[in-house]
Formats: sequence, structure tokens, C-alpha cells
Amino acid sequence: MINKMRTAQEAVAGIQDGMTVMVGGFLGTGTPEILIDALVEKGVKHLTVIANDGGLPASVTGTTDRGVAKLLSAGMIDHIIASHVGMNPIIGKGMNDGTLKCTLVPQGSLAEKIRAAGAGLGGVLTPTGVGTIIADGKETLTIEGRQYLLELPLRADFALCRASICDKFGNFSCAKATKNFNHVMAMAADTVILGAEKVVEIGEVDVDTFTTAGVYVNYIVGGEQPWQI
Repeated sequence: MINKMRTAQEAVAGIQDGMTVMVGGFLGTGTPEILIDALVEKGVKHLTVIANDGGLPASVTGTTDRGVAKLLSAGMIDHIIASHVGMNPIIGKGMNDGTLKCTLVPQGSLAEKIRAAGAGLGGVLTPTGVGTIIADGKETLTIEGRQYLLELPLRADFALCRASICDKFGNFSCAKATKNFNHVMAMAADTVILGAEKVVEIGEVDVDTFTTAGVYVNYIVGGEQPWQI
């Protein structure tokens, strides 16, 4: 059996300048903070980040940056592909002064584009965005009298995901709201790193505990702190 266990620093060592990185979670809920911290420590630049949002800045949490906000504060992102960016003023400022590219994708479409990549699909059809600027440059199809946009798959070099529990093969599941994007992102990247709150031996718990197969996971990092908003 291949040993997938790594330190956070070892796990992110392959992430290089200019790569595309997916980050699971929703406004820091379900984001693998231990992996984000290791990536900030590594100091890579010019990343394209695919995430639901820009995380939560310290000005909102009252303590410290959470999630993708850490990467933004460190100036590591050139392009963010996300749905909900209004909580982090760094994104608006970067868009206005031309230092940060932001591609906004409707939330459901973002999840489906990622899922399509993981499932090996050529894209998904959705009515969301028809007749708006979201449709600019995209193919439109009419099916049974209704218009749909063709949304293409989104894939990444690395995905940083979070698990509430996993085994040492990487089979994992996420509790409650921490499910957001982690399961689909684990299927849509060349290399998947899992930050886990609890790591158990293979066979230690019922296999039905897990919702995502460890075959997708390349590296596991234990020590993720229990989720808190």
C-alpha cells in the first residue's frame, strides 16, 4: 500500500508558480486551513485559484484571514474564478486597479463545471446566465424551445480539500456545511491533497462512513483543526 501521509509542507511542495489550484469550502467553512497556511509559507506566485469565494478577511472575522483570503492577502493570486467575492475587498480593489483578474461564475454553474471535469464530461447545459454578460463568448443551444449555455469543464493542477474524517487510503467524508465543493473538487484535479481532522486506519470504521473514494486522493495531511466559522 502506498503511503499517502505527508506533512503539510511536503504535500504542497509540488505546487509551483503559475499553476491552477482548486480550494474547497464556502467562506472558510470547509477550507483546509492547514494546507492554505503551508502554501502561504511556500510563497508561490501567479496562481489561478478556483474557489467558491475569496475567503473571509480579518476585517470580517475579527481575528485572522480565513481560507482563500490568506492567499489574496499574500499577493499569490493573479486570477480567481469564483462565485461570491463581495466579502473580500482585496478582490474589488484588484479588479479596479488591474492587478487581479476575476472571473465570476454562477454558483451552481461553478459546481457543475467542476463536476463535469471530474466525470469526464465535455460540459454541462444550463439556462443560468442566458441573455446576460455571463453568456458572452459562450455557445448557446436551443433544446425543446428553451435556450441553454454550454459551460465547459473546470480542472486544476492541484485541489486542496478538507475532510472531517478519512482513512489512510484517502476515503473521506465531510460533516455538514463543510461538504461544499470538497467532494467535486477531489475528482477534478491532477493532484489532490486532503487536509483531515481525523485520520483512521484502513478498515477501522465502516466503509459507508465515507462518501468519496480514496482513489482520487494523492496526499493526506492530518492535524486539521475542528471546523469553526
